[in-house]
Amino acid sequence: MRIKDLLAVESINLSGQASGKNDVLNQMVDLMAKSGKINDVDTYRKGVFAREDESTTGIGEGIAIPHCKSSAVNKPGLAAMVLPNGVDFDALDGEPVNLIFLIAAPNTKDNVHLDVLSKLSTLLMDLDFTNKLKNAKSVDEFLNIIDEAESDKDEQETAKLAAQEGASFSVLAVTACPTGIAHTYMAAESLEQHAKDRNISIKVETRGSGGAKNVLTDQEIKDAKAIIVAADTKVPMERFDGKPVIQVKVADGINKADELLDKALNGEAPIFNAAESVSESDSSSSSEGAGRSAYKHLMSGVSHMLPFVIGGGIMVALAFLIDTICGYGSSGSGNFGQMVPLSAFFKYVGGLAMGLMVPVLAGYIAYSIADRPGLAVGFVGGMLASSGNASLAQFVNVWPEKLNGFEKFIADFGFAGKGQTVSGFLGGIAAGFVAGFIILLLKQLTKNLPSSLDGLKPTLIYPVFGILLMGIVMCFCLNPLIGEFNTLLNEMLSNLSKANMLPVLGLILGAMMAIDMGGPINKAAYVFGTTMLSQAADLVKAGASQNDPRVQACYVAMAAVMIGGMVPPVGIALSCFLFPKKYTKAEKETKITNLVMGFSFITEGAIPFAAADPLHVIPCTLVGAGVAGCLAAIFKCTLMAPHGGIFVIMTIGKPLAFVISWLIGSCVTAILLGLIKKDAK
Repeated sequence: MRIKDLLAVESINLSGQASGKNDVLNQMVDLMAKSGKINDVDTYRKGVFAREDESTTGIGEGIAIPHCKSSAVNKPGLAAMVLPNGVDFDALDGEPVNLIFLIAAPNTKDNVHLDVLSKLSTLLMDLDFTNKLKNAKSVDEFLNIIDEAESDKDEQETAKLAAQEGASFSVLAVTACPTGIAHTYMAAESLEQHAKDRNISIKVETRGSGGAKNVLTDQEIKDAKAIIVAADTKVPMERFDGKPVIQVKVADGINKADELLDKALNGEAPIFNAAESVSESDSSSSSEGAGRSAYKHLMSGVSHMLPFVIGGGIMVALAFLIDTICGYGSSGSGNFGQMVPLSAFFKYVGGLAMGLMVPVLAGYIAYSIADRPGLAVGFVGGMLASSGNASLAQFVNVWPEKLNGFEKFIADFGFAGKGQTVSGFLGGIAAGFVAGFIILLLKQLTKNLPSSLDGLKPTLIYPVFGILLMGIVMCFCLNPLIGEFNTLLNEMLSNLSKANMLPVLGLILGAMMAIDMGGPINKAAYVFGTTMLSQAADLVKAGASQNDPRVQACYVAMAAVMIGGMVPPVGIALSCFLFPKKYTKAEKETKITNLVMGFSFITEGAIPFAAADPLHVIPCTLVGAGVAGCLAAIFKCTLMAPHGGIFVIMTIGKPLAFVISWLIGSCVTAILLGLIKKDAK
């Protein structure tokens, strides 16, 4: 079997055009379907997209090799497309893709086609070959280029195997990937080509779907200086005991071949200990797997939360806009956004939508971990994170004055109502993971129950005990601890205000608004700001003038709070414009939405970015917002409205200085993100 036997004429398009990655994948699946080798197009399509969700198949240099091994495939096949104008494919090098081969592999024991597919993968590592394909004028020419290159490759393989007979090698390598169709052989080809260019003798064992090929012998292992293992799946490692071994991902074998060869020859490879590797390698792989798994669960929650953030946020912004148009930009005060029936409608619906974002985040994290039984428990955990225990504080006044024993413990520790107990989106993330693991624990504990009770597990046992345990964790652990933390924060802020340390106060308030973006720290800063507005009103009622330094200090605090909340979404949006390689396609598509949210003082627009990459995003938003808050306080910008963003500019004292401070803080966030955030994969 040869490559052209898999590539039907009707499945080749030399003048393709696509608007994006999803579009071109759909077109490729349709091309493949024309060959008649797919018995269930929808199932095959889902398999192609599922494989792409794991990691991009855009390998760089303008090449992509999406693939799917599925029972929906009757016969092995290929589809090919040349895109003269290229398409954004989230490739490893960030460059557009203009040559795509789609692979369809049947899920059978007969793997004769895998040798052919592996040969195509290695041919695509040759730039001359791919350039010829991209410039082919006809389908016949396209097929002839492949046929000639395949014949040359066969001759090279025969010569290589002959040369390896009885030879010794300074470097050995093993390549493997989970599907074993493309990346395994591309990594091998890359290592071999780079070694050949540097006159380094190398032998590469490939462990693909068709089994291990070019297997390393005991003598070769004994004679080698070092071994490179570029694999995303398990390979037999005991044979390398006592040898210098470099273990990396298969993608590094494709893209970092020279670097790996340097480490192998320069003695930088650590000595592999088979006795320790059983525990160490298992723990390292499990930790890596746990990290990837946790990220997958987190992104499941974020992706489901995003429509609530965007839809609700835009509707709230429209409410502010309507009130501004109606002339309430300077007089709306705390009711701004609901001064007329139309704006109140938008504010009400948008507020409800945004109120669901933390429960949805937690629910779908739990769903990703524990499937459908985790959904209800995760939703409840998210609701408790976003509502806190404060909603039950009302009952403190109706309970008996004297409570004893367990009831007193519940009342004092859980529902005393002494402070804010809202844990926000960070609490929602924790609740999602806790809910998922609660359900996994319950499944483990109930696995030996009679099969007759299986129907009761998802409808009775899991929700009742899961919600109970979730409530205990949130109400008696996370929420009260966060409440105590908020009390300390408010005391610190009050002391700074009384000492008239306005720049320091502005710095801290601005930074607090950007740490958890709607969570407890953000809410503590916002509540402090609104409290200061109330204090200013009390001072004015007592006879103080609007220009009294004490009154002005209250308004300065509110200005620092609002400017701090406006920086994160705008800074992230600017960063998406300035540093597009740092963000996924889905993230880049929200940049305009984030600008609107930032203008409207809706900090939550930054939450999906912070949730996806908290270690890089939160420090950058914190610094930028802190700088903006400090500058606003230095310029003595004041604000008399508790919400509204740029729509209440009529209530801002020194509005030009306020806008300049806001833009500087946003630029600081954008630049920091560009410097420290890793390129998106």
